[in-house]
Amino acid sequence: MKLFTPDNTELLEVTAIAPHADGLQVEGTIMGAMPMKAILRPADLRSGFRFLGPRLVWAVISMLFRRR
Repeated sequence: MKLFTPDNTELLEVTAIAPHADGLQVEGTIMGAMPMKAILRPADLRSGFRFLGPRLVWAVISMLFRRR
């Protein structure tokens, strides 16, 4: 999975997500060069749900059916 900046340059490429004792471990590279590992803790995941609203949920579902 890749994340891009608004000017369409690659910001982050996630290469793996795995269980970890403290939550989920996310591995990838930042800007195509710097490897990184991050831990997503349960409390931080729960706090992320505040960003979800009906419009965002609809946008995510509709993205699954787009070709691009």
